[in-house]
Amino acid sequence: MFKNLRAYLEALERRGELRRVRVPVSAELEITEIADRLVKSGGPALLFERVVGKDFPVAIGLFGTRERTAFALGVENLDELAQKVARLLALSPGRGGLSALMGLLPKLPLLRGFFPRRVRRAPVQEVVLKGEAVDLTRLPVLKCWPLDGGPFLTLPLVITQDPETGELNLGMYRMQVLDRRSTAMHWQLHKVGRRHLEKAKKLGKKLPVAVALGGDPVLTYAATAPLPPLPGVSEFHLAGFLRGAPIELARGVTVDLPVPAEAEIVLEGYIDPEEPLVEEGPFGDHTGFYTPVDLYPRFHVTAITHRRGAIYPATIVGVPPMEDAYLIEATERLFLPAIRLVLPEVADYHMPPEGVAHNWVNVALRKEYPGQAYKVAYGMLGLGQMMFAKVIVAVDEEVPVKPGFSALQKALSHALPGRDTLLLRGPIDVLDHSSRAFAYGGKLLIDGTRKLPEEGGEAPFTLRAHSALPQDPEVLDQRQWPGVWGVALKKERPFQALALAERLLRHPESAGIRLLLLADHDTALTPEELLWAVLNNIDPERDARVTPGVEGPVLVLDGTRKLPEEGFNRVWPERIRMDPKVRALVEARWEEYGLGDLKGG
Repeated sequence: MFKNLRAYLEALERRGELRRVRVPVSAELEITEIADRLVKSGGPALLFERVVGKDFPVAIGLFGTRERTAFALGVENLDELAQKVARLLALSPGRGGLSALMGLLPKLPLLRGFFPRRVRRAPVQEVVLKGEAVDLTRLPVLKCWPLDGGPFLTLPLVITQDPETGELNLGMYRMQVLDRRSTAMHWQLHKVGRRHLEKAKKLGKKLPVAVALGGDPVLTYAATAPLPPLPGVSEFHLAGFLRGAPIELARGVTVDLPVPAEAEIVLEGYIDPEEPLVEEGPFGDHTGFYTPVDLYPRFHVTAITHRRGAIYPATIVGVPPMEDAYLIEATERLFLPAIRLVLPEVADYHMPPEGVAHNWVNVALRKEYPGQAYKVAYGMLGLGQMMFAKVIVAVDEEVPVKPGFSALQKALSHALPGRDTLLLRGPIDVLDHSSRAFAYGGKLLIDGTRKLPEEGGEAPFTLRAHSALPQDPEVLDQRQWPGVWGVALKKERPFQALALAERLLRHPESAGIRLLLLADHDTALTPEELLWAVLNNIDPERDARVTPGVEGPVLVLDGTRKLPEEGFNRVWPERIRMDPKVRALVEARWEEYGLGDLKGG
């Protein structure tokens, strides 16, 4: 494993997975465009050694491929994470007494490093800046996308402590730089940091906060993991368990909080819960759309500490695939054994990148009785952040859950729309722009398992596709795959998409189709982009319809932009796109960056 960020970067360089860019580059959009090209082409991580007007270099793409993420977490492949947790959970302590203790002994090596270690001296405190010396504008904080409200810290490890219980939390929340000594803190409705702030307000106290940048990449990953609330267990413990060595923690210089001794940079300060909230955003988010301006607390920075020669770590999020997809895959592998403790019939599950974590989950199960697919789906919706899932697709255990599209097609061959689909409501991710209300909306369950007699039995159906498709003046582009029909249209009036669906499904070319996906005109009709766009843009309760086709019912999903006349009164965001001038600049400088042998667009 890696003691700190620079040890990881050195290891990547030895593996040929790190490139240094030695010419000056801008933290405003230019780094994003370069990094986006490389992550989408499976390229190396990057170290920008000279950032215009800033004091520190930028490392980006640290988790930019599945293989690199596994390397960062100390495993050959991400499936090993599940195996490691499964060995820990397979406790056989006996009936009690001495036999119980002896039964636990074989598990002790697995816990090596579980408990953090306190240290007095910390490399991250080699340089200490306080008061007027604090200047966040010297950090190479990226402005990632053209419509962003400003520069955002995108890979911060935010440390807080419950004011009542003393429990620590390490989370990752974007932070917009507001001025030299403050940022906004994006603590959403369901986040632990927000609960800590609410408790501080109840007690009439300010909330101390520390923000670490860099350190062992395992710690960075741990900050993203949806750790269940376990007394006395924090993300520091998870990181130590994964790396097999304790995380070293030092005391902050102006806050009574532990900070990672091997981090590159630490921001220390506080949030005053009595202070007015500040405007934060827009921000080009992991959904691939901009989240609009909203109100969040202000984080006041009282000190910046850093290593000499510190490196600033960053990531970018946006239209998938992005490197957050590999962090999400690490999480799904890590928590598979825990899901099986609650739902033992689960063979596997997957959150396809097109679903940007919460929009789409495939689950394979060992089916033994009628209704079991729904039981599993309900159970998953009750597990932590899985409550945000918008569409859950169930398949039989022998069906591979990835790639996502092929698993969906297999499900469609066994799912009769209407009979084997179910709509319900529940919590939705606050970043979801299409739900019926803020953080609340519809969900869709598709039972693609083989049906038992009590469930109506199998409905024989052969998925087919047609090369020649019917012409309609409102269809700008269309394509079929076996069982799936994708259509792009320019939406100009209310309910246009559903009316178009009814017309199309009367044609003979709807034979063999079980799912019709309707998207806006600027959507490329590849399975990945089509599903990404539709899943982002639906509230299933509002936008899913079962409509007759020539060979039976078809599930229609209206993934077009929603209009006020359709009862939608929230802000509909812009899709993330890079400024063409920046794209042209990067294209022109590609050889200058020293990246000429890599894919440049």
